Amino acid sequence: MSRAFNFSPGPATLPEPVLRQAQAEMLEWRNARASVVELSHRGPEFLQVARQAEADLRMLLSIPDDYAVLFLQGGATAQQALIALNFAAPGQQADYVLTGHWGLTALKQAAPYVDARIAADGETGGYRDIPPRAGWRLSDDAAYVHYTANETIHGVEFREVPEVGNVPLFADFSSSIAAEPLDVSKFGLIYAGAQKNLGPVGIAVVIVRRDLLERAGQPRAPIFDYRAHLAGESMLNTPPTWNWYLLGLTVKWMLDEGGVAEFARRNARKAALLYQAIDGSGGFYRNEVAPAARSRMNVPFFLHDPALDAAFLGEAAEAGLISLKGHRVLGGMRASIYNAMPEAGVQALAAFMRDFQQRHG
Repeated sequence: MSRAFNFSPGPATLPEPVLRQAQAEMLEWRNARASVVELSHRGPEFLQVARQAEADLRMLLSIPDDYAVLFLQGGATAQQALIALNFAAPGQQADYVLTGHWGLTALKQAAPYVDARIAADGETGGYRDIPPRAGWRLSDDAAYVHYTANETIHGVEFREVPEVGNVPLFADFSSSIAAEPLDVSKFGLIYAGAQKNLGPVGIAVVIVRRDLLERAGQPRAPIFDYRAHLAGESMLNTPPTWNWYLLGLTVKWMLDEGGVAEFARRNARKAALLYQAIDGSGGFYRNEVAPAARSRMNVPFFLHDPALDAAFLGEAAEAGLISLKGHRVLGGMRASIYNAMPEAGVQALAAFMRDFQQRHG
C-alpha cells in the first residue's frame, strides 16, 4: 500500500525525506550505537541534535540574536497559560483579538491569571473575517496584545502583522510558522505547536525577546518559568527527545528546499489551486471565509448537499486522499496544506473534487 496524501490539520503530514532519514537512523544515530530516543538528553550526542536544531531554526526564520528560542512540552495550549504567568503582573490587563476557536482557547487559558480583555471579536460574523483594525479596543498599559496568526479550524489568516503601538505583540503561529518570511522583530513573543509545519506533536517552540524575560510576572514554580527553561537550554526536565530530533530534521529539510521564501511561493500556488477548485464549482463547493482573510494553510469547505459528505470522504480515501473531514465545530470538509504537503497532493485533490462533482452534481 502506498502512502496517501494526508490533509490532516495536526498531527499533520511530515516530509517523506524526513521520515525516511528517521527510519534509517532509528536503531542507531550516527556512531552512538544507540537510537537517539535512547540517548541521555544531557549527553554530548543529543546536545548536538538540540543545538543544531536551534541554529537551523534561527537561520530558517531569521531570528535576531536578542530573541531567545525555547523548545517546550505542553503544546501551544500550555504556552497560552504560561505567557500570562511569565509576562503579566497579577490582575494586569492583557488584550486578546479573537478570530476563531484557538483565539478563544488562548483567552480561556490566560483568564485565571490576567484581566483578559477582548479587544476585538469576529464572532458576530461567524469568524469568517478579521475584525477591522480601526475598531480594536486596545489599552496602552496592557501587558501584551495577543492574536492567532492563522485559525486552523475556521480558516482565517492574518496576511499582515497588526500594528499595536508600544505594547508587546504576542502571537500563536502554530499553523502558519515558516510558511512565508516573517519579521520576528515586530513581536515580543511567538509560539507554535510543532505538529503543523515544524515536526511532530509533543513539542512546541517559543521565540521571545530577551528583555521581556526580565519582567517579574507572577509567582510560579521553576518548571513554569521561561527564564529557568532558557538557563537550562530547554532541558529543565527530560524533554521529548525524539520529537525534538524530528523537528530538527524537518527544519533542515526546509532549509535544503530553499527556505521560507520558497515555501511561500509553493503555498501560494497550492492555496490558489484549491480555492479555484472551490470557487469555480458553480456552488457545488463553497468556502465562507472573506477572500482577503482566507488561510493558505487550512481550507474549510462545504458541499452544497451535506448528504454527500460521507460519499465524498469515502471516495476521497479510496483515491488516496485522507483526513479531509472538517472539525466538529464547523462540519463539512477541511484540507490542511502545510509546507510538507506537496503540490501534487493539492493537484490530486482538485482533480478529485472536479470528478466527484461530475458524478454527483
